[in-house]
Amino acid sequence: MAVLQNIRQKSALIIVVIGFALFAFLIPSILKNGGFSAKDNSIATVNGEDIAREDFARQVEAYQQNMRGNISTTQAVNRVWEQQLNQIIVEEQVEELGIRAEQAQVRQMMRAQMSNNPQFTNEAGMFDENRVKEYVASIKQTSPQMYQQWLSYEEGLSESAAQNIYANMIRTGVGATLTEGKQAYLLQNNTMDLRYVQVPYSSISDEEIEVSKSEIKEYVDSHKAKFETEAARNIQYVIFNEEASTEDKEEAKSSLSALLEDRVEYNSVSKSNDTIQGFRKTSDDQEFVNSNSDLTQPVTFKFKNQLPKKFADDLFNLEEGEVYGPYEENGYWKLSKLIETKQIPDSIKASHILLGYQGAQAGGARTEAAAKQLADSLAGVVKSDKSKMAELATEFSDDPSAAQNSGDLGYFGPGMMVPEFDDFVLNNDEGTVGVVETDFGYHVIYIEEQTEKEKAVKIATVAREIEATEETRNSLFNEVTKFEIAAGEGDFTEKAKAADYRIRTVRDVKALDENIPGVGQQRRVVQWAFEDDAKVGDVKRFETPTGYIVAQITAKKKKGLMSPEDASAEVIPILTKQKKAKMIQEKISGTSVDQVAENQDKIVQTANAVNLSSPTLAGAGSEPEVVGAVYALKVGETSKPIVGEKGVYVVELVSKSDAPELDSYKPFALQETNTRRQMANSRAFEALKAKADIEDKRAKFY
Repeated sequence: MAVLQNIRQKSALIIVVIGFALFAFLIPSILKNGGFSAKDNSIATVNGEDIAREDFARQVEAYQQNMRGNISTTQAVNRVWEQQLNQIIVEEQVEELGIRAEQAQVRQMMRAQMSNNPQFTNEAGMFDENRVKEYVASIKQTSPQMYQQWLSYEEGLSESAAQNIYANMIRTGVGATLTEGKQAYLLQNNTMDLRYVQVPYSSISDEEIEVSKSEIKEYVDSHKAKFETEAARNIQYVIFNEEASTEDKEEAKSSLSALLEDRVEYNSVSKSNDTIQGFRKTSDDQEFVNSNSDLTQPVTFKFKNQLPKKFADDLFNLEEGEVYGPYEENGYWKLSKLIETKQIPDSIKASHILLGYQGAQAGGARTEAAAKQLADSLAGVVKSDKSKMAELATEFSDDPSAAQNSGDLGYFGPGMMVPEFDDFVLNNDEGTVGVVETDFGYHVIYIEEQTEKEKAVKIATVAREIEATEETRNSLFNEVTKFEIAAGEGDFTEKAKAADYRIRTVRDVKALDENIPGVGQQRRVVQWAFEDDAKVGDVKRFETPTGYIVAQITAKKKKGLMSPEDASAEVIPILTKQKKAKMIQEKISGTSVDQVAENQDKIVQTANAVNLSSPTLAGAGSEPEVVGAVYALKVGETSKPIVGEKGVYVVELVSKSDAPELDSYKPFALQETNTRRQMANSRAFEALKAKADIEDKRAKFY
């Protein structure tokens, strides 16, 4: 008691001490992220304008909700980022140009958005601006919050309208003249017939070519725009998959096999032993499956082609009551029991009327007794005149889709309906009308057609998943931890090889990447690699959906020009081709294609109706440089060696066919205009984005 009293007396001091301790704990993180400045709350800064982190996060969350979870967080972040970037950059241009949307343009956008809203349409179903005015006047008086939301909506429409004006100005400013239309026509319709010899680059072995580091650097320096790169990381890693051991598999198999026979369990309520029926003797197979199987499947009739292919013969030919298994399939041990064999149709066409009631899934104001009475009454009408089924379904059915289709369910197979419905259509003949109750309500069912009946089996299957036990998972964790420590203290590669682990590598990971080859989405690995204090050689363990990976940072690359080593994969093939082209040009002799073909031991090939719009040579593929050079020749003239995409060419212009003059080239000018306008706005945005001053901090938060 004395101790408790002492604590009470000094509680204020203890709270202060704890507060300082928490503050000290948070200080490193605060300092690491730049202190307490308001700027930390922005996700990016574009031309001096901050994008608030909270607003951005809300938009990302909303975007993911709209996509119903079919998109990762990183993908949503990138989509919202492009939208925000576009909005800021375009708004700047709109403001700078002084573009303003008139009220009529705003109303036009509003009309387009609200034309199908019954609140703002008149008796004729047309958009009525007076109803909009009445609505705005009403909320202005009754709900200031809704009125402010409406004003924000109108402001958004005004901004969108102004941006549309800007976009239209860009599109309108892009076009093609009649001269350009004529040029496009001639490029498509002026044709040439050629004879040529190709000496392919593959005729010289790559081993004969040497490309030095200085040559790569010189090429990169001469093409800087092409080799500018973002900051990147190289990573190597080992995957540890959480897999069931042989002992785990046997344990799962034994656990499943134990379900076959009856067992005795103590009942704490009755204070006595109860005998629980096993899978072999159970009288309620569906309940047994639901209670004991790791895979719950409806116990329904199946045809042979619906059974697991590997086990179909064995399962299909069981005797009633006979059990097959345990057998292994798709990561599960399974036991299957044949309950019944029957001749049934594989396709049924039926119509129904669903009558819901209070408490049923279909709902409704009726009592269950009233629904049953109405169902029996409607069934009697249909039995006497089946042509009335469609009319009654449209009038009475509580199934919206069935009501729209006059109750017609189309064709369906066994197991596609709820069990009670399924049993009725399978156990009765074509033309039968009856009433069936399901969880949805009462159904009046009319079986219209059935295909020819064939053998089917009703099989119940209980399954036990083959998965790693806790002991196996703990063993794997210990193994992973030991490797993580050893790799961090020693040589990652040597330690992995000594343990016979497969090392995987990934190069040039960017700050906003999220996928790691072999393990899929592992955004945390990328974030770790880009942390400010992360160093080359750092090692860390990460959990994956199927186990762990242990990763090491092997290189950190700054934003800027690629090094010769990083650019070599792209540059060496280019320089190799250039050197081969020079070697081929030097050894080509002869003034005609026939002489060149003979000297180079190649064949003369022909290409007819070649045009500049589609510069393809038969037998060689697309060769725009070659076709462009030949177009300048005179008929009968032979070119000097021309460097192409796939080799060096010597070409003879056999004939040239000029397209006839047209009275007007307007259609071609219009075609060119439309082509250019399709990409005008996206190209304008890319140009403005390249010019913008953007500080992107997304990678710090996502």
